[in-house]
Amino acid sequence: MAAAKPGERKLQILQTVAEMLEQPKSEKITTAALAEKLDISEAALYRHFASKAQMFEGLIEFIEQTVFGLINRISADEQDGLAQVEGIVALLLGFAQKNRGMTRVLIGDALVNENERLQLRINQLLDRIEASLKQSLRIATSQGKLHADTDIGAYANLLLCYVIGRWQQFGKSGFTRDPLAQWPQQWALLTSR
Repeated sequence: MAAAKPGERKLQILQTVAEMLEQPKSEKITTAALAEKLDISEAALYRHFASKAQMFEGLIEFIEQTVFGLINRISADEQDGLAQVEGIVALLLGFAQKNRGMTRVLIGDALVNENERLQLRINQLLDRIEASLKQSLRIATSQGKLHADTDIGAYANLLLCYVIGRWQQFGKSGFTRDPLAQWPQQWALLTSR
């Protein structure tokens, strides 16, 4: 069997962690269980990651790169600010739907009893998402799509709380409550004046 190229084993480890997190009744991820699933030694894991926290950081980096890459594309492709907001919220719900293990990282379930800096990093990611929503809402206001006196901060926070709530329902239901269920009806309610 040919040796894996540099980075391939690292990616395989992260993919396996994400797969383990997709189990609805997932146990705490241990390096022993991860090594067993990969059929390698724990020492081999530590050749690629200095700690389990570094593995979770790798997953968070994947989330950041994917989500913000897509948010930037929505912002560049769509001129209508309110359509940007709709696209961003739908993207966040769809990301969870397609990446169940990552949803457990986003809602913090996978980070319980892990290094607290991981939760701080997720909080920063959520703050950046909220800032992106604010920017799109400002555009919508300048385009006359929202009332000039709309509280952009409160609106962006409401949308972020909605997304986090949908992620929570999805994760806590063992991934049975689809985060995109009733999305068109709920978007209409979120944008009604």
